[in-house]
Amino acid sequence: MGTSNASIKSFYRRLLSLFLSIFFAYLLVLVLLRVFESRLIFFPNYPGRLDGDWHPRGLNVEDIWLTASDGVKLHAWWIPDDKARFTVLAFHGNASNIANRAPAYEFLRESHVNVLALEYRGYGRSEGKPSEGGIYLDAEAAYDFLVKSKGIDGKDIVSFGQSLGTAVATHLATRRQVAGLVLEAPFPSASQMASKVFWFFPGLGLLTYGQFNTRKWLKEIHAPVLIVHCSQDPVIPFEFGREVYEKALSPKKFLQVNGYCHEESSLIAPTQYRAALQEFLNGL
Repeated sequence: MGTSNASIKSFYRRLLSLFLSIFFAYLLVLVLLRVFESRLIFFPNYPGRLDGDWHPRGLNVEDIWLTASDGVKLHAWWIPDDKARFTVLAFHGNASNIANRAPAYEFLRESHVNVLALEYRGYGRSEGKPSEGGIYLDAEAAYDFLVKSKGIDGKDIVSFGQSLGTAVATHLATRRQVAGLVLEAPFPSASQMASKVFWFFPGLGLLTYGQFNTRKWLKEIHAPVLIVHCSQDPVIPFEFGREVYEKALSPKKFLQVNGYCHEESSLIAPTQYRAALQEFLNGL
């Protein structure tokens, strides 16, 4: 009997030791994820930092250099249109650079708007290293350039974001006056994205709580909002776009693009998207 009790106690000790080992190993993983968080969020070198056509045909691109409030030097494209009433301040998605998104800017300019396409710090030709707070400063620097150097009124600036850039565009709209907000493939928050993508890491969402919180910021924005999302988005679930739409204040419009795409809505459904965008601009 004594031998049996000793065996049971030994078993529970080993079980407790195994549980504690797993627990502390998991905590270590969470700490490492926090330490290397920026490398897990931002992908400026994928597939290549300077890949793409930096002199695209059909776009009258002018290279612009800006300086953020913390001294980081930034690169941007200024794409003017003689018939423009509005200016679109464009914030691209994660990975790659503005050169690889030239077709999206060409699509925007077809609506007769000026386009300022910003390159975040650490991306493309911009200096520095990306961070959440840093790219918000970059957005403000781009906006201030339009107002101070180009003489454009805030009520004529449309904040436009794709994927990661939707959080940047939304955050800017809480800090500066804008005519409207266009969000292509948005997500409610970094926390929800982390919980969705890394579902096998419970608690990871808590580490990113409050980051890229589009859902919260939209409650402060009274400018008109247009949300565009592909029905089969392989990166950001379609239901996330619907949730962002539900959190936005009126006036607002949701455009569902049927198909498999992420930041390519303007490529797979240009006529549908152009009509919705033009209607949106006409209503500003």
